[in-house]
This record gives sequence, C-alpha cells and structure tokens, in this order.
Amino acid sequence: MGSKDQDTRKQKEDKIEVEGTIVKTLPGAIFEVKLPDDFGGGGMIIRAYISGKMRKNFINLIEGDTVLVELTPYDLSRGRIVFRKK
Repeated sequence: MGSKDQDTRKQKEDKIEVEGTIVKTLPGAIFEVKLPDDFGGGGMIIRAYISGKMRKNFINLIEGDTVLVELTPYDLSRGRIVFRKK
C-alpha cells in the first residue's frame, strides 16, 4: 500500500504552474489564456477551466485578469485556473 501513496503524490507533483492572462471568455466557464513568451515558444494560447474551489466560492474572472494555471506534462493545450492574481 505504500507504493500507491507514493504514486498519488508523484502525480500531484507533476503539475506545471504558469501565470497567464485571460484573453477570451467561452461558454461553460472555459477561458482562453495567453501564457508568457518564455513558456512554450512565445505567447501560447491555451484553454483553461475554473477549478472547483474557485467555482464554489464564486470567483469572477474577466478578460485581462492575471491567473495562475496548472498544466499537466501530458497535454499542454489545456489547463485549470487555480488562482486569480490581484
């Protein structure tokens, strides 16, 4: 059972956190987020959805907001918005 706990921890550590800016709002609480120029070849735009805690606490996001996005190493075109910076 110890190896299963280690696998779970490793999966959580595999997340990539990147700061980006919301460019466009799409239906269903999905946003297009522009990543910085130094990440992934210059101003990549990805699709991201709001994390459960942000949705639960009614955090509103609008175009131009700076957000923290979690990406997995498996699919760098989709992410999860976990924090809105002031």
